[in-house]
Amino acid sequence: MSEQKQRNPRKTGIIVIVVIAVIIGGAFITYHNRFVKADEKINEMWGQVQTQYQRRADLIPNLVNTVKGYASHEEKVLTDLTELRSKHLQAETPAELESIDRELQTAINVAVEAYPDLKANQNFLALQDELAGTENRIAVSRKDYNTAVASYNRSVRTIPGKWFAAMFGYEPRPLFEAQPGTDTPPEVSF
Repeated sequence: MSEQKQRNPRKTGIIVIVVIAVIIGGAFITYHNRFVKADEKINEMWGQVQTQYQRRADLIPNLVNTVKGYASHEEKVLTDLTELRSKHLQAETPAELESIDRELQTAINVAVEAYPDLKANQNFLALQDELAGTENRIAVSRKDYNTAVASYNRSVRTIPGKWFAAMFGYEPRPLFEAQPGTDTPPEVSF
């Protein structure tokens, strides 16, 4: 009977040690995985910020060039009509007036038939909408990145996460901060 009593405390001690080891091991695994997931979330969010920057870099110059081209084309049509109108007003003889009038009517008809709806103004409005939408996407991506970083940093800086983070080599990450001068919007010129 005394042998059984001696074995029971020994077994109990071993069981307690194993349980403690499992709890500590589980805590290490849990915190390690938490930091890895949070770190990857930050990388994903930063990738989204970069995606939006790339979208802006690819899209905006092409939109500006499209609007410029359409505006230039419309400007030529309107300039031609304005010049003919000016000639019409300066005509001195009825024959000259009649000739310029036919020319002006032909130009107006061609412009109306070929370009029934001049769209430069609509293109400018669409460009403004796209610029605003692009900047909003970038702002949302930056906000999502900062949210992910803040969550990660809270885990890394609070106890007990702070202890595990130090063991695994995880440190707080910087939030997105605007560079000096970026409070001025990008220039869009025509």
